[in-house]
Amino acid sequence: MPGHDIIAIGASAGGVEALIALVGGLPSDLQASLFVVLHLPPTARSMLPQILERTTRMPVGTAVDGERIERGRIYIAPVDNHLMLTERFVRVVRTAKENGHRPAVDPLFRTAAEAYGARVVGVVLSGTRDCGTAGLLEIKRHGGIAVVQDPRDALFPEMPQSALDNVPVDHCVPLARLPPLLADLVQQTAGKAPAEAESPHGLVGEKMEAPEIEFTCPDCGGNLTRNGDGAMLVFRCKVGHRYTPDGLENEQAEALEAALWVALRTIEDTAALARRMATRAADRNQPHIMAHFEEKVRAAEERGALVRRALLGAGEEDGVSGDPSPRRSSPRLKT
Repeated sequence: MPGHDIIAIGASAGGVEALIALVGGLPSDLQASLFVVLHLPPTARSMLPQILERTTRMPVGTAVDGERIERGRIYIAPVDNHLMLTERFVRVVRTAKENGHRPAVDPLFRTAAEAYGARVVGVVLSGTRDCGTAGLLEIKRHGGIAVVQDPRDALFPEMPQSALDNVPVDHCVPLARLPPLLADLVQQTAGKAPAEAESPHGLVGEKMEAPEIEFTCPDCGGNLTRNGDGAMLVFRCKVGHRYTPDGLENEQAEALEAALWVALRTIEDTAALARRMATRAADRNQPHIMAHFEEKVRAAEERGALVRRALLGAGEEDGVSGDPSPRRSSPRLKT
């Protein structure tokens, strides 16, 4: 029987530091293949392979679609592509985002579990929100090992904490103990995947509820159906976008903020046009028309004040009197 020779690792905010310590502590002759997903903005340039090369003698590189899986190598998910596994080969595909991310952790975990079953070790490192939790459930369902960085030891504890809250985790250890733990797991013989793993959804013994329309997909506007299990809800649209509850809430909040900025810009344009028309009426000595447009200005200013207060309530701390264009989050790592 093979050992636990497929190690799938997911990280986000604070993940670079964690990966440096983890990879640097592993033996260079480790008889396992490592696959890493680190959340990055789609326009970023990933330097992770070069960074990790400085900490290990194992070959490190950005994964290439169709590349053969070999032991003793580290495969890094490329920017704006999902990293997935099949038997013997790596897949690099630009399919639908999951939880607003591409690459995302869950596709790696999910496909690793489907292809390699009990041989997989899933590792969740520092990050925000709940990315990786649904995928770690799949690894457990197929008989694999779930490992989580101790949230108290993580720069951003939300991702490992979500895994602990929703998955029967096998090991929760500080970062310093992760390398020797993984080295030990690789030496252990992997068992057989449980028969129940053949079920397409849910944990062992749980039944999948019939899909039903719940929400609208923030990415494409299609209907999201609930197709998760009792332990972890997952919402999916027809084209493949997937969201956990936290991921869906975050995307809805960003969509709401963008819509509010568009609304504010439209209101300010309406007010500016009404002021111009009021001035024109005054120049032509048309008091009734001037009063009509002055009332439009007043109404637009009241609506604008309401939208500004809504934006402040949504987290805008620096005022909203500047550029009224939709604002996106700053390009920091997040999940």
